[in-house]
Amino acid sequence: MKVHTIDFRTAQRFVVKHHRHSRKPVGHLWSLGLFDGMELRAVAVCGRPVARNLDDGRTVEVTRLASDGAPNACSQLYGACAREAWKRGARRVVTYTRTDEPGTSLRAAGWAETSRSEAASQWSRASRPRELDPNACGRIRWEAPPPKRWPRVAPDLQLTLF
Repeated sequence: MKVHTIDFRTAQRFVVKHHRHSRKPVGHLWSLGLFDGMELRAVAVCGRPVARNLDDGRTVEVTRLASDGAPNACSQLYGACAREAWKRGARRVVTYTRTDEPGTSLRAAGWAETSRSEAASQWSRASRPRELDPNACGRIRWEAPPPKRWPRVAPDLQLTLF
């Protein structure tokens, strides 16, 4: 199987069809697809970090990853996302899983658990009302290991987050 960049709409459609619990992503810096011949088997969407404290211009978040169940597809894409982020000048790559997910693909790709957070009981504020998510649960933050040797960043691939 081979990894290639894909357009955002293709990634969105795949996520809607195959992701277990997340909605389609609303933006991206880039998306990658894992192909078995001409068949798309998994996608990863990389973007700016959702957590504003991590949004420092040098951190990338894998915001969605979805697979049709192809063996090792998720771990292959997590590794490919990190390598692409390093090539684009990122210094940190993160993603999140729910606390009820084991993180097997992330461990297989060499990522490490860095923190845990509890589910927010109520996000709604008078100034910004929100519906309570009945499926809310805690999250685990994972980080990709830094490369052994930092790649030289090509000018046309520079990370542009602002």
